[in-house]
Amino acid sequence: MNATPTALSLLNRVFGYPAFRGHQEAVIDRVTQGGDALVLMPTGGGKSLCYQIPALLRDGCGVVVSPLIALMQDQVAALNELGIAATFLNSSLTGPEAYRVEQDFLAGRLQLLYVAPERLLTPRFLELLERARVALFAIDEAHCVSQWGHDFRPEYLGLSALHERFPDIPRIALTATADAQTRREIRERLQLEAAQEFVSSFDRPNIRYTIVEKADARRQLLRFLQDHAGEAGIVYCGTRKKVDDLAASLAAEGHAALPYHAGLPQEDRRRHQERFLREDGIVMVATIAFGMGIDKPDVRFVAHLDLPRSIEGYYQETGRAGRDGEAAEAWMAWGLQDVAAQRRFIEESEAGEQHKRVGHAKLDALLGLVEAASCRRVALLGYFGEASGPCGNCDNCIEPPTLWDGTEAARKALSAVFRTGQRFGAGHVIDVLLGKPTEKVTQWGHDQLAVFGIGAELEGRPGDDKRWRSVIRQMAVRGWLAVDHDAYGALRLTEAARPVLRGEVQVMLREQAARRGKEKRARRAVEGLAQGDEALFDRLRNWRRQTALVHNVPAYVILHDATLRNIAGARPATLAELGEIAGIGATKLERYGAEIVAVVTECPPRLESKPPL
Repeated sequence: MNATPTALSLLNRVFGYPAFRGHQEAVIDRVTQGGDALVLMPTGGGKSLCYQIPALLRDGCGVVVSPLIALMQDQVAALNELGIAATFLNSSLTGPEAYRVEQDFLAGRLQLLYVAPERLLTPRFLELLERARVALFAIDEAHCVSQWGHDFRPEYLGLSALHERFPDIPRIALTATADAQTRREIRERLQLEAAQEFVSSFDRPNIRYTIVEKADARRQLLRFLQDHAGEAGIVYCGTRKKVDDLAASLAAEGHAALPYHAGLPQEDRRRHQERFLREDGIVMVATIAFGMGIDKPDVRFVAHLDLPRSIEGYYQETGRAGRDGEAAEAWMAWGLQDVAAQRRFIEESEAGEQHKRVGHAKLDALLGLVEAASCRRVALLGYFGEASGPCGNCDNCIEPPTLWDGTEAARKALSAVFRTGQRFGAGHVIDVLLGKPTEKVTQWGHDQLAVFGIGAELEGRPGDDKRWRSVIRQMAVRGWLAVDHDAYGALRLTEAARPVLRGEVQVMLREQAARRGKEKRARRAVEGLAQGDEALFDRLRNWRRQTALVHNVPAYVILHDATLRNIAGARPATLAELGEIAGIGATKLERYGAEIVAVVTECPPRLESKPPL
């Protein structure tokens, strides 16, 4: 069976898109035919279609495991706007409402049902599944199953029961971010060993990455926000107190800023999230408690005022910007105090030694990214095993940092790692380089090695722990040193280190205290509107805002900004012409087409530029 023609017709007619992107078509074909799939696709890459279309093609109802009530509600609202029979079953429903959903599910009146993992695993719901016709199981945010991940949710561990109790129903696990270790854990814990894996590019070319060292972080943030006045964005902070203080400070400066963290009353969190989703230009100041499952497509920036905990977390959080494909910015300010706080958090946690080693390794990988002297995107994608070239759209590409010749420093570091037996972590190696006769150094006789004390100076300047850590981190991110997590973080030389050790290549390292100039405004990833079409775009946005209020849904559920831009540029005068616009499916054309065409035709025509006399 080849589901592609039917799948394509659904894509055109229901969702209003002319063609599939990336691996979408292959994933849909796999699941439609009854096969399991593990899908890694970046935020905004169209993961939802990978299970929504198979659910419409297969007999029965697609059951979607989703971790957050807000995410379920947004996706269901969007599907209902497309004319799809979808709903959710969660704690926000009353008893009678939940009963009606269950009866609709059993009667086959639903095409998609969203449910939280906690509810899915209850005996009552499992018994319900036995009696219903289930088309597929979709496990969204599948990285939540990984205990090494940044969003671990213990309730996800029980989802292996789906394979055990319903072995003939296809399952599709989806996530926007997972390194090789997390992917292995997803397969093992969800019993997806036989699943076909689809890994899309992790690149989000419309996002500009900028990382600065803290000087006056609040002032730096305010300068950054000047270029984003009136735009929606998220600012992440490390503590609840910092969130509250910064939100108040930004509000005093005239920004529409709201706080969000787990310490706020639930009603305040709900109200603030609702405003962020439904209003334009809200700046959400939050801890990492905010963001998973946020589908708002027009978030124009994500800023970090403290260091994230891992590259996975950074990628997931920054990926909430620019879901619509238009230009967005990921901006971070970090300082050495952030590093100390992160290391203290890892060491003081109640996790086992293996978890702590992995935590330190993930932090070191993130520090390699923030200290990278070359393209940020190359380092970011390289962490996920994806090779790329310089992007031209990050701070290091646009304004290259100050570099210094670290060839001899790199050789000294490699020599110290090798002479100490490639069995010690960075701290011990640095003690040897600096000539510190610690108990551990003397115990192993490393104070007698020729490399003892050879790093007391770096390029004529006093060497210190921080500078050497920077050297070693930058060498690790370039692949010359590897960290053995199973050997207590021991540093090992890689094959690529040989020419460096022999002095055959010049090593240029990033200056630790490099200062950045004012960041340049991000380029738009799509062509902007012609001057005469801006008024029409504004009118369309106003129509959308009013329509969303009537339907009680976020504005982007009606139509995305990108679709409105296309309408403003094409100026369709008939329903047939409007139907050719990407993002206008059959239901939206029937429901809103006449109103949209009226807005277009009532707008004054664009002024064509006159040729010179």
